[in-house]
Amino acid sequence: MNRKKFLSGLGLAGLTSIIPFSRTKASEGKMKLKAALGGADCVLIPHETAGPYPLDLSGDETFFRTDITEGKEGIPLDLTIKIVSIQDDCAPIANARFDLWHNDRDGWYSGFVQPGIDTTGETFCRGIQITDVNGEVKFNTIYPGWYPGRTTHTHFQIFLSSVLSATSQMAFPDAINTIVYDDPLYPKGQNTTVETTADDGVFAGGYEDQLLTITPNLTTGGYDGSLTIGLDEPATVGLINLEPETGGQFKLMANYPNPFITETVIPFTLNYAADVKIEIYDLMGKKIAEVCNGKFQKGEHKIIVKRKIGDLVLSSGNYAYQLTTENTAGRFMQVKVMTVGH
Repeated sequence: MNRKKFLSGLGLAGLTSIIPFSRTKASEGKMKLKAALGGADCVLIPHETAGPYPLDLSGDETFFRTDITEGKEGIPLDLTIKIVSIQDDCAPIANARFDLWHNDRDGWYSGFVQPGIDTTGETFCRGIQITDVNGEVKFNTIYPGWYPGRTTHTHFQIFLSSVLSATSQMAFPDAINTIVYDDPLYPKGQNTTVETTADDGVFAGGYEDQLLTITPNLTTGGYDGSLTIGLDEPATVGLINLEPETGGQFKLMANYPNPFITETVIPFTLNYAADVKIEIYDLMGKKIAEVCNGKFQKGEHKIIVKRKIGDLVLSSGNYAYQLTTENTAGRFMQVKVMTVGH
């Protein structure tokens, strides 16, 4: 399938460049907000600058991936990030888009001209994931390096219903940084420009709510990293009401029930008669099933999608379903996300 159209249909392509900064829901500065609903305790993630080198890759579904190393050398780092609602008792937020990027072991970012190197066209250490029903995303990457003036960190942005909700950074424990940069895999050695994370100017207002929990991974020989990120949003948001351009030909509604166990209904309305095709993709962009392909008249329609499609049984998790129409006006498509429950 056309990769750019696939994620453009999700309403995701280009958003990092067109959404004004003022629309972010993360607090200005490093404001901290704790919710104690039902005994829960979660923290609103502080806002940080998106730079350096954010790069919108949402128009290509291949970047919806877990492994973002692209062969880059370094100590393995497996990240698990959980996104929760401080409005709803720290409940997980499913179907949120999480964009992650960081530098390689030598301190270089992919995709840009930087002092001393040109990585234009490269995409290492960048990836996108959609949070599952537990509000979690997972990435397999390498422990980042450092560059002058900054401590070790990663960048991320979170989108809810296509709107940028948070831009921030994650920090790493100083003690682990010291161990990592003593390893021969990191030829630059220790960070000689910023002694500790507390000395980093970007984290000047504190970094405790952005500090990854890092533990050894005996299987990979590297580390596991985890962080819970609180958003001032209801737990029911996410990639729910996406309305990209469909040429005025049709409207694709959200499937129901969602999540579902045995079957779900995909409703859509045609403003004009058309050939209609509905395909299901995993979030790596691989087509796994076609559930509809035929001629439909103008009006309202419903397609039942069963968890068992022929010999295929959908495992629990998130999937994209794409509706494509074709008639004399042209070919149009739209994508939404559905969740298969346990």
